[in-house]
Formats: sequence, C-alpha cells, structure tokens
Amino acid sequence: MLIKNYVNPDVGRYAPPALIKTDRINVQGIRDLGTICTSHVERNNLTIRTFMRRFTRLALGFSKKLENLAAATAIHVAVYNFCRMHTTLKATPAMAAGVIDRLWSMDDLFDAVTGHANRKKRDAGLERLIDRLNRRD
Repeated sequence: MLIKNYVNPDVGRYAPPALIKTDRINVQGIRDLGTICTSHVERNNLTIRTFMRRFTRLALGFSKKLENLAAATAIHVAVYNFCRMHTTLKATPAMAAGVIDRLWSMDDLFDAVTGHANRKKRDAGLERLIDRLNRRD
C-alpha cells in the first residue's frame, strides 16, 4: 500500500498539492517495497475514463442508477479483456493469460454471456426443485 502525504491537501480542485513524502506498507507479502507504485492503477483509471465517459469528471454521461453503471462497467471490462487487441501484448489480456485461445468477436462475447446466464437460471431452477423435494420428506 502506498500512502502519499501532502503539504496542503486543500490547495485546489485541479492542481495536485505538493507531495512531502510517501510511506510504503507491505500488505500482500511484497518483498521489495520499492516496487510499490500507483502507475498501474492510474493507467487503469485513465483507460476507464477514456473508454467509459460515465467516469469522466464533469461530464454528462453519468449513470443515474447503480445497476446501469455496473452493467456498463462489466461490458467495458469484458470487451477490454476478450475482444480488444492490445498493441503492447499483440493479443488480448485474456489470450496473454491463457484464458482463451483466439480473439473473440462481439458475437462470441454475447454467446458466452447468454450461455452463462442460462446456466445460472438452470442451476437456480434445479436448486428450487431439490429444495421442494427435500421439504416433502
């Protein structure tokens, strides 16, 4: 965990305050505390703000309902990881991790999501049936 300490944190809305020092705390068993930084998180935040205008400050594309925001975020994460080729990886993150073996189209993603939803419905129906049968005994 990286904790940043600032001189005067209430300086302004857009300009960052002056940084005094940083404290690094081992939370996940990292051996070299010098490798702890915020650059990966900040890059991820930039990607999300760039591709999802719902997260851009002072923009009109915000979600009024939490369910809509969650759905839009889930779609973004799925497309980013399964359907979008990354130039630095020359593959999708899911391909680089060995989760999938080829680039997915939006149709493939839709089929995977609807298949998963159908399996969840079927499993819930089976659970209800088992509960009803157990109550009869």
